[in-house]
Amino acid sequence: MTQARSGPPAETRSVGELVNDATEQISRLIRDELQLARLEVQKKGKLIGRGAGLAGAGALLAFYGGAALIAAAVCALAIPLPAWAAALIVGGVLLVAGGALALLGKKDVQEAVPPVPQEAAEGVKRDIETIKDGRHR
Repeated sequence: MTQARSGPPAETRSVGELVNDATEQISRLIRDELQLARLEVQKKGKLIGRGAGLAGAGALLAFYGGAALIAAAVCALAIPLPAWAAALIVGGVLLVAGGALALLGKKDVQEAVPPVPQEAAEGVKRDIETIKDGRHR
């Protein structure tokens, strides 16, 4: 980004002119950096959108695959048992497994709440106390 300069050479320019040029160049640099950042964020946003779409499609197919396996388990149990009993057994196992996972998830969420960095907050409090103690000496 070189531009031809019109006017006197740099040696004969006043400090005000040099400051004005520096201000313009800094402004242009900041605008260019912001434009570059905007383009980079747009590119990454498109990739994130595409990745999320692919992940969603994969999750949907996995869900249907799981449903097919559950249906296969019901059909396999329906060979020695009546169909209603096979479905009841598979449904009960799924409910127990789902309940156990939900309880584990609830426990993890309760441990994470409140989402405040408590250790960092304690460290800041200690720092403030140390500064207060040092100031009173």
